[in-house]
Amino acid sequence: MEADRLLSLAVAVAAERNLQGVLQTIVQGLASQPGVALARIWQHAPGDICDSCFLRDECRDRTRCLHLVASAGTALHSPGEDWSLLNGHFRRMPMNSFIVGVVGATGKAILIQDVATEHLHLARPEWVHREGIRSIAAHPLISRDDVLGVLATLTREPLDERAFAWLGTFANQAAVAIANARAFEELDRLRKQLELENAYLHEQVKEGLAFGEIVGQSPALEEVLRQVDMVARTDTAVLLTGESGTGKELAARAIHERSARRDRPLVKVNCASVPRELFESEFFGHVRGAFTGAVRDRIGRFQLADRGTIFLDEVGEIPLELQSKLLRVLQEQQIERVGEDQVRQLDVRVIAATNHDLKRECESGRFRRDLYYRLSVFPIELPPLRDRPEDIGLLAAHFLDLAGRRLNCPDVLLTDRALEQLTAYDWPGNIRELHNVIERAVILSQRGPLRIDLVLGNSGSPARGTHARLPADVVEAKAQSSASKVLSREELARQERENLIAALEQAGWRVSGRGGAAELLGVKPTTLTSRLKRFGIERRH
Repeated sequence: MEADRLLSLAVAVAAERNLQGVLQTIVQGLASQPGVALARIWQHAPGDICDSCFLRDECRDRTRCLHLVASAGTALHSPGEDWSLLNGHFRRMPMNSFIVGVVGATGKAILIQDVATEHLHLARPEWVHREGIRSIAAHPLISRDDVLGVLATLTREPLDERAFAWLGTFANQAAVAIANARAFEELDRLRKQLELENAYLHEQVKEGLAFGEIVGQSPALEEVLRQVDMVARTDTAVLLTGESGTGKELAARAIHERSARRDRPLVKVNCASVPRELFESEFFGHVRGAFTGAVRDRIGRFQLADRGTIFLDEVGEIPLELQSKLLRVLQEQQIERVGEDQVRQLDVRVIAATNHDLKRECESGRFRRDLYYRLSVFPIELPPLRDRPEDIGLLAAHFLDLAGRRLNCPDVLLTDRALEQLTAYDWPGNIRELHNVIERAVILSQRGPLRIDLVLGNSGSPARGTHARLPADVVEAKAQSSASKVLSREELARQERENLIAALEQAGWRVSGRGGAAELLGVKPTTLTSRLKRFGIERRH
């Protein structure tokens, strides 16, 4: 074992940046030295194959052991043996067992100058004799006082103390190279994950900001926001329910942004759009070659959301046979990529949303009851837009501003006539439909007053293009009649207050019951009572 050869090998090792390249350069370089039969590297890692390990009877602590990660050598008297393989008898080495295990546990090097004269506990003494092994040198790989693993060298020529010391110096350099390669790979992994997160979040931000922030001041919405504030400070699973288009994703974003996980990503998965056969890959990821078309490793949505939040939209659409896999991940916070046997521990907060009645789905056998209870620790129901009519004007003004800037139509105005038409409509598609109606009306109006009648029609039902066939002078006359003054927020509130008083007067100041003001306004009596309190309207007896 010559010093100049080891020095040249140390330079070659230092030039490598890839961890596997560093490991292979070390063992192959040592195996090419005169008199060296075998060189191997083990690294510390958790116990993983205890049930099938060849040395399980020697292992007293099965939580941690030494994993064989690199091997090179030349067999002279063992036909058919490939000493570069990593799945042989010593692929795992118990701590404090055999020479390698003792070095890995204590961090102290061991030299056996002559195997024949030592009373050693050898696992394969016949192999040592057959291959003519004379000396065994085992050095700890230490970086910053941390034992990374063990470098073992078996020689057919006796090693003296001087050669053993040179090997120790080389082992110190090798440990630094291994630690650097690990750091490079971790940085590369984090960089790639950050690129994935940035690309994903860029798409999500563009999509999510289309609706802007939560807009409204109705009692129903205030109750939802109160619940959002309460649950946001915890890691509790949340189930958002309500009709389609009520803003469940915005509520999920509000919970995430008010939580301690706000600096980590909010990852959205539309469960209804994931093909059945790609469910596991989409949720948990896959490795290259796991199935046809898997040309590279892919990180799953759950791993992407690690230490953040995952939003499972339309969770009721997950096929029944796949719900058990999701339940296991939610319970154990662990995933395995498709085609990989490595278990990854995660820390993910789950927010789910559905427009289905999951209790009824459970009763009918279409949704697992245990999964429902896991998801609905804190349920929040979002009210439909028809139950919060006082927010229609605010939402319309907000969407009009967004559409005007995006479509370069800043002169379109919201009139009281347009507001009356919007308020009279039932909005089966809720906020999403309102957003689409405003955008379409902006396109049709171009400049001047907002022409809601061109979209909804004068009857309050969606138009089918009938106004486009009216004579030009009639269309112009209708436009002029609807072009009333633009209402400010204060004027909208005043108009709503006057409308409430008018309804009460018509109903004889009865709030509930047949012919009451709540029935005339088409709202619940409790909702009307909250509005009266907000506007300071006292009931007359």
